[in-house]
Amino acid sequence: MTKIYTLVEDYSGYESPFLAQHGVSFLIEGEKTILVDTGQDAFPLLYNMNKLGLDPGMIDYIFLSHCHYDHTGGLLDVLKTIDRKIPIIAHSTIFRPHFSEKESENVGIPFSQEIVQEYCQLVLRDSPFEIMRDVYSTGEITQREGFEKEALEKMKVYTLENGNPVKDWLMDDMSIVMKTPEGLVIVTGCSHAGIVSIVNHAMSMMHEKRIRAVIGGFHLITAGQEHIEKTIEAFRAQKVQEVYTGHCTGLKGEAGFMKEWGEHFHKLHSGMVILL
Repeated sequence: MTKIYTLVEDYSGYESPFLAQHGVSFLIEGEKTILVDTGQDAFPLLYNMNKLGLDPGMIDYIFLSHCHYDHTGGLLDVLKTIDRKIPIIAHSTIFRPHFSEKESENVGIPFSQEIVQEYCQLVLRDSPFEIMRDVYSTGEITQREGFEKEALEKMKVYTLENGNPVKDWLMDDMSIVMKTPEGLVIVTGCSHAGIVSIVNHAMSMMHEKRIRAVIGGFHLITAGQEHIEKTIEAFRAQKVQEVYTGHCTGLKGEAGFMKEWGEHFHKLHSGMVILL
C-alpha cells in the first residue's frame, strides 16, 4: 500500500490541528519516501509532519514540480533538518530567474543552485525516468493541449535571456506518475503545463489508459468557465476515477469537479492522508 500525505495545502480542513499555507507539499510513502515540493516555508511542513508522527529523516528524495516560491521556499530548511545529502529531482532550468507582471521581484526558487547543492545531490533531468519501482518523473511536458497552451500564453510571466525579459513557458513543470494495479496515480504541483496535457502525457509515457487518481493543484483559479468545462470534459473522456484537488484549482474549478465526480471528488487539506 502507498500512502500520500498532504503536508502543506492552502486549506487546513475543518476543526483541524494542522497548519495551512499558500503552497503545496506531499509526502509519498512507498518502497522509499519522496517529498513532492516544500511549500513556501518549512515551518508548517515540519509542524504538520510532527502532528502526523512523521520524521523528516525518513525522506529519501525531494521532487520539485516547478520553480515557484510557494513550492520551493521551504527547501533549504527542510534539507538542513534532514541533515544529510539526499537527491533533489528537478528540471534543468529550475534555478532560472522568474518574474510575473504583478511582482517586481523574482518569484521563482528563492535560492541559488550553488547554495542548494551544498546540502543535497542535484538530479536535474528533463526527460521521464523511474525514480523508484513504479514511480516516475513525467519529465518535461512538451505536447500541450491547445486551450491550455493558450491559457499559459496569457499568463504574464517572464524569465531573462542575455539580460532581456522573454516569455517563460514554464517548461520546468513536471509531475509524479505512479503505476498501480488499478491504473495510474498522477501527483502534480500547479499543473502549469496543463492538467489535461499532463494526464495525456502520463498515459502515453506509461502505455496505460486507466487513471486511478489525479492529485494536486490544477491551476484553474484564473480560468474562465469554458476552460474549466473543457478540462472536466477531458477528465471524463480520460475516465479519471478519483479527483483530489485544491491549492490553485480555485473555487469554480473545485465546484465543477465536485458536481461531476460526487463522492469521488476530494478537496485537499493539510493533514489529509490518501491510501492507495
